Amino acid sequence: MNKMTMVPLGYMLKSVTSPAPDWLNAPGVVAVHSLSNCISPDLGDYIPMWCHNGWWLFDTPDAADNVALTMGTSVDSLTLFYYEAFHQQFDEESETWMPFAPNDFATAVVAPYSAVLSGFDVVTFSVGTSPECSPLSCNRLAESLKVNQNCLFDSFDEARAAIENGSFRNSEPGPYRIIAIHAVDNFQAP
Repeated sequence: MNKMTMVPLGYMLKSVTSPAPDWLNAPGVVAVHSLSNCISPDLGDYIPMWCHNGWWLFDTPDAADNVALTMGTSVDSLTLFYYEAFHQQFDEESETWMPFAPNDFATAVVAPYSAVLSGFDVVTFSVGTSPECSPLSCNRLAESLKVNQNCLFDSFDEARAAIENGSFRNSEPGPYRIIAIHAVDNFQAP
């Protein structure tokens, strides 16, 4: 059993889908806080600006805010999230946990001054760069697995157990990473 070590990934501004989509038959879910942008979209097409870090997120709240400003995207209706990942990803073929690393972009994530844990997501990274799908919402696994009001697991242990017992098998191609998702209370970093 691997010790739970979390790696800081960075920030993203998202348009949170709330209430949950009608097609998601998970009555307790009131919003989708997933890392993927399939249901709750990111601030826009930020990749061509090349301001992201090696995790394809932003190192600071200000960096995310500046990109939104440059793109002409209003942040008034967006929510700032901070992400951390379990230090290993689960390979579905070998059924083993293995290390992973950021891409070759400068990465210097600054922890948030204040944030509230929304829960733990399981996200696919078949290409190995940016986050892809969050099967809890994208593949409707929240309909059969116990999730919180944010369409996330309440604990790391629940996320890990669901991965290891095969609950994500045949949803989206892995590897799967466990992501802690935090809603940031404000845009001020220490």
